[in-house]
Amino acid sequence: MSKPPRVSLAEMSRVTGKMLNHGDSQHLTAGAAPTLDDLTQSLHFSPGDGRIWLNGQRMQLLHTTSLGALRRELLESIGAERTRGLLTRVGYSAGARDAQLLRERWPNAEPGSLFAAGPRMHSLEGAVKVEPLHFEFDFERGTYHGEFLWHHSSEAEVHQADFGIGTEPACWMQTGYAIGYTSAMIGRLTIYREVECTCMGHHRCRLIGKPADEWDNVEEDLRFLNAEAFVSTTAYGVPQQAAELPGDDQRPYADKEMVGVSSAFNAACHMLRRVAPTAATVLFTGESGVGKELFAYMLHQISPRKEQPFVAVNCAAIPETLIESELFGVERGAYTGASHSRPGRFERASGGTLFLDEIGTLSLVAQGKLLRALQEGEIERVGGVRSVKVDVRLVAATNVDLREEIRQGRFREDLFFRLNVFPIHLPPLRDRRDDIPLLMGYFMRHYGQKHQRRVTGFTARAVDALLNYHFPGNIRELQNLVERGVIYADEGGPIDLPHLFTSGEESQTSYFSLAQTGRLTGHGGAMPTAPAQQETPAPGALLDVLPAMLRQQAQGKGWSLDQLESTLILAAVQRADGNLSAAARMLGLTRPQLSYRMKKLQQP
Repeated sequence: MSKPPRVSLAEMSRVTGKMLNHGDSQHLTAGAAPTLDDLTQSLHFSPGDGRIWLNGQRMQLLHTTSLGALRRELLESIGAERTRGLLTRVGYSAGARDAQLLRERWPNAEPGSLFAAGPRMHSLEGAVKVEPLHFEFDFERGTYHGEFLWHHSSEAEVHQADFGIGTEPACWMQTGYAIGYTSAMIGRLTIYREVECTCMGHHRCRLIGKPADEWDNVEEDLRFLNAEAFVSTTAYGVPQQAAELPGDDQRPYADKEMVGVSSAFNAACHMLRRVAPTAATVLFTGESGVGKELFAYMLHQISPRKEQPFVAVNCAAIPETLIESELFGVERGAYTGASHSRPGRFERASGGTLFLDEIGTLSLVAQGKLLRALQEGEIERVGGVRSVKVDVRLVAATNVDLREEIRQGRFREDLFFRLNVFPIHLPPLRDRRDDIPLLMGYFMRHYGQKHQRRVTGFTARAVDALLNYHFPGNIRELQNLVERGVIYADEGGPIDLPHLFTSGEESQTSYFSLAQTGRLTGHGGAMPTAPAQQETPAPGALLDVLPAMLRQQAQGKGWSLDQLESTLILAAVQRADGNLSAAARMLGLTRPQLSYRMKKLQQP
């Protein structure tokens, strides 16, 4: 593939019609992303309660030498390969989180200019000074190519201090940050490679980034992002002809790849790897659509039983009158219509793995018979007179709380304890948002092949909507949305927002209004709740952002800005349950400043 043309920041700004200046403190035009000065104003110290905030995210200062000591100990204890993977994934998470925070804080910024805030954010966090050489960034064509210099890399400094000059680049966490930030910004897995590093004797570090499917041997890069070897490194390879990839209903499990890099996903993968070599019963829990059956099959594939059958049963899809014969088999003549004997799922899975999905839907009678089969290690066919020994590893899954079902008398407690030997909880997609860009790209590629349609990517507003959507249907819903987008989008064009949310879904919107209570609402409904890890609202976000967004609406309603500010202050104090320190942090004020304003409100 020929090298893409070098596009300077000034040239790109002429294309987008927005100024992208190198000066850190020079403000951009209306609708643009923050400068370094703007980001610096988002940094808040709260020494009274021991917290530091940057753009709504709690931060912590740590000695670089301490990070170097941690890095050295990791290298000496688990080796360079695993240390590089661990630090790359930590960096990915940090980059993806910064992209999310910038999108939330400056929702109306132009995509190109908002992207430029990432290097400034990374510099502000003390990791490195980033100098962009060039980048080409076009949502319509689905392209991204970037080249950057890193000056004063803290990671390279600590590595070189301990290990000297070597032959490999060492800025692993910073490379992961670049991958996570860019992937979350453009909704497509983008891989960076550090081609020069001060740890190799160069004067500064240099890295190049482009979409994963445009790199040769991208599997080498992905293995450092993936926590376990069984997570796909081929999902972003060179596309194949559509005819070579059959539809989902005919796809064998081996063709369904596990995709993810988030900490929640990695934690589940680590547990899967831990239990796979054993014969222990595994219980997968989680909401519908999180991928329990795929995890169950992967458990089978990395276990000693992988050469034996994997038999899956959806308990909710079998009528109660047939569940016994389906599980245990039937002898000829056992009932009218039983013209021949046939084995049940237990016998067919003997030596391998039996997966019982939605096990909470079994009747109490069926539960009792299943419990006996697990206890005795043998089954008896319907109408049979002899017991049949079976060697089955049982894996179960449920999307309901079985402990609550026990309390309601709908599930047997003794069966629960038989199943709950090694529980693995699979997180909902809203708790693994770092994986959404990867899944978007994977599904777009897959359904483009399946339906023989060529789409270039996602528009900026489509990316923004998908990254902020709450996904009640989890991965299955994302899969459906992307397939719908592939079908709706124009041939050779990007997937846009109107192609996705066409069936009553409430997407996140960037157009806000203020309710009587002071709560922010969007035209499609109330703003989604912030992620669980952001229990305290972003300091400074209300007073720094809302007046600019709501000035026109407030004036249209006859409100003065003083009335708007009063409403916001009262809403913040109410939300903080009267805690003025917490309310002050929400508003980006000091506690004395908030107290002064509260006294003004109480004056007649």
